[in-house]
Amino acid sequence: MVTIKAFKGIRPQKGLETKIASRPYDVLNSEEARLEAGDIEMSLYHIIKPEIDFPAGTDEHSQAVYDKAVENFSKFKQNKWLIQDDKDLLYVYSQTMDGRTQLGLVACSNIDDYLTDKIKKHELTRKDKEEDRMVHVRITKANIEPVFLAYPSHSRIDEIINDTITSNKPEYDFTSEDGISHTFWVINNDSYITEITTIFSKIPYTYVADGHHRSAAAALVGKELRSKHPTYSGKEEFNYFLTVLFPDNQLKIFDYNRLIKDLNGLTTDQFLSNLNDNFIIEKKGKNTYRPENKHIMGLYLEGSWYKLSFKEGTYDDADPINALDVTTLTNYVLEPILDIKDLRTSKRIDFVGGIRGLAELEKRVDSGEMKAAFAMFPVSMDQLMAIADNDMIMPPKTTWFEPKLRSGLIIHSLEG
Repeated sequence: MVTIKAFKGIRPQKGLETKIASRPYDVLNSEEARLEAGDIEMSLYHIIKPEIDFPAGTDEHSQAVYDKAVENFSKFKQNKWLIQDDKDLLYVYSQTMDGRTQLGLVACSNIDDYLTDKIKKHELTRKDKEEDRMVHVRITKANIEPVFLAYPSHSRIDEIINDTITSNKPEYDFTSEDGISHTFWVINNDSYITEITTIFSKIPYTYVADGHHRSAAAALVGKELRSKHPTYSGKEEFNYFLTVLFPDNQLKIFDYNRLIKDLNGLTTDQFLSNLNDNFIIEKKGKNTYRPENKHIMGLYLEGSWYKLSFKEGTYDDADPINALDVTTLTNYVLEPILDIKDLRTSKRIDFVGGIRGLAELEKRVDSGEMKAAFAMFPVSMDQLMAIADNDMIMPPKTTWFEPKLRSGLIIHSLEG
């Protein structure tokens, strides 16, 4: 069973939330962050992407850049742009995108749950990315950005959040430049805090939806701090990390599509002939084709769309990994036909989140940058949870959650 706790959140002074809040550190590069921050001195990018305070081209992993994050975080607190609550609280964070709303509980999750797999993962992490976030957590002594978790929906939690908390006036309520609405409430009722944490103590697992490197870094730094405090009780803040927990039935996973640089020396006719062995091919022409179900994918090649229906035997719905369309694509196209063996390192493949739309695939193929594109049907939450429950790992770049959490609305201090 999982453990969550209330905490003394560090939050924007009311009225400054739109200036401080930012996109997550890992969805944009340094130059994009520099442009988005502009002349806004209190943009969170100065803490999570502090290289923007240096000349372009500065190594974002240099000690000077990490030190700048500490300096800027301290300045934000000294100037009271960020203020810490004086008691342990829970919070609710709502996002609305394209008419769909998801309501998340903001709480701290226990690193032991992560280390013992009560917080389930479905992706591998890279050591270099883990270490980058570990350095950031170590030096700021805080979880500046939350981890996005999912949990099996619970009617009583829904009732408390949907019918009670959100009926009150929110602390923050704004729409970001991408059209997504963000609303934030404080839960300061002790009885609700106790009830919610008690309910979670009976929930067997939560699931990392987005933020595998942040959660790994938080847990590893927590372990380091335990070794430095051998008499730790387990109640210290470094035993916990910042999370936003959403019920699984409110979340939407977008497609995560593939772009291919070349056909491995094959002509278009040869490539399509090879595909015909394992797929039923239907030419759709110029009209953009979006797969309408699993075990179907779209192919965009030389200005035309094709519908590729998987033949029997190319997938196994009884096996959580082999039921995935991206597994079939790898097993029957990328590896044997295109000789793309490692999705993490190959320079001949790229990935595009479905939030960009299929027009992005057409644009990059039509420009000549890429030769072909595969439009995938999105993975379901049931598939994700089945894979995590079986201690399996999804292929790279399988899930794309949207909307992304806005960073800067809440921070967790490891110092309490």
